[in-house]
Amino acid sequence: MTASPAGAGPSGRDDTVAAVVRQWRAVHPDLDTGPMEIIGRVNRCAALLQQAEDAPLRRAGLSRPEFDLLGALRRTGHELTPGELARETFSSGAAVTKRLKQLTERGLVERRGDDRDRRVTHVRLTDTGRALVDGILPEQLAYETTVLADLDTAGQGQLAALLGELLVRLEGRLGALRV
Repeated sequence: MTASPAGAGPSGRDDTVAAVVRQWRAVHPDLDTGPMEIIGRVNRCAALLQQAEDAPLRRAGLSRPEFDLLGALRRTGHELTPGELARETFSSGAAVTKRLKQLTERGLVERRGDDRDRRVTHVRLTDTGRALVDGILPEQLAYETTVLADLDTAGQGQLAALLGELLVRLEGRLGALRV
């Protein structure tokens, strides 16, 4: 499935970003709005997906950032330090500390001090935390499967490859800026 540069989808209807692009072209016909057509759609899709995907999390009493921390611990399969969790979840150290406090109070994670360096703590999932993540993940994946169902397998593969290429470039550039 390919969309025209103007933004009309296969049904011939414009998406929200196409209308925004038309408005900008009317105000600034001299500017290339091509990047806006991609970045705007990625951002809009992310916002809409996030909104719907968070429903299972809300039912479990979790925020997206809290679930990201729990997910990082679950998928790595071992203890992580708060600094490692910050890198895994693209969060600040202060935000991770605050979330870990809340998750510890709820009995979803445990912290323990390092045997050699008292300044370092290690975080692991509790059995309750692991069960919560394992219970939510299938529901999240089912939702994502439904969202992508109208794209054929080849279209999904192309989209994943293009987004992966963009992500690698962005991660490289942003990583270089942090140094």
